[in-house]
Amino acid sequence: MVADTGRVLAGLAVLLIGALSARWLSALIGVNELLLAIALGVVLTNSLGVPDAIRPGIATHSVWLAAGIVLLGASLTVDSIIETGGTVLLLLVGTVTVTLLTAEAIARNVAGLSDRFSSLLASGAGVCGVSAVVAVGGAIRARDTQIAYAAGVVLLVDAVTIVVYPIVGSLLQLPAHVFGVWAGISMLSTGPVVAVGFAHSEVAGQWATVTKLARNALIGVIALGYATYYARRESGGSVSPRILWTNFPKFVLGFLALIALASAGVFSSTQIASIENAVNWLFLFAFVGLGTEIRLEELRRTGATPALVVFATIALVSALSLIAALAVL
Repeated sequence: MVADTGRVLAGLAVLLIGALSARWLSALIGVNELLLAIALGVVLTNSLGVPDAIRPGIATHSVWLAAGIVLLGASLTVDSIIETGGTVLLLLVGTVTVTLLTAEAIARNVAGLSDRFSSLLASGAGVCGVSAVVAVGGAIRARDTQIAYAAGVVLLVDAVTIVVYPIVGSLLQLPAHVFGVWAGISMLSTGPVVAVGFAHSEVAGQWATVTKLARNALIGVIALGYATYYARRESGGSVSPRILWTNFPKFVLGFLALIALASAGVFSSTQIASIENAVNWLFLFAFVGLGTEIRLEELRRTGATPALVVFATIALVSALSLIAALAVL
């Protein structure tokens, strides 16, 4: 028991050092800290390897991922979702649906990727980036390697869109509300959406933030949908409540519970800020651990195909959603 506790603590210490290093390097060189956290884990496992003395602690990364998803619910309220308005909500749901279907079709039928990996890429592109990859990954029992690689692809696409979207908005002289909604319904992760929104204008930033938060609320629906799909497929076309409950990612209930608490006004602005900071640290911890699951040899076999799938999907969906936003807003 003492030995096991020691190995857990040793692994947690490695995750902490990795998280602190990722944040420090991010401030130093300006690269996304989550991407750096994955990279540090990759370097560790492909150079020194992960010794047995720290492996149990490193393996806790799935716990920190789930905890981060749960706490994300504190930044969402039912009112913020309703505030987006009926037209924007319809545009949002339509864009998410088209993105999911497009990414799944390209990944499975054109790129020949595995079903679960395709679903991870689709959810990351369609809902809310890394958070959706993590939530759906738990729901469909994807391999840690697949989750880490899909998250890396999402962060890479984020790095590109955070540069491209402001350029397009400027060239086309998009109205503030159109640009904000467009960013909120088609970009991947919340941070980049908020950044490009407020970089455009105060109004665009507000629309981008509200729209993206409404989109984030779909995590639970998408995770449940994928859990049901894979459970039904593996059970031969029917799924009992017991099988569905077994496959359902329980942390989604925590996520929904925090949305309910936030909607009831339980959290102050200071508390929400502290929770958001905790989410950032939990994800840093988790991504260092996820990085240790990535073997460079496996990446070489997979190649750049997953990234190309997401880039192709986002290019198509961005164009279509912008046309739709200009038409109805």
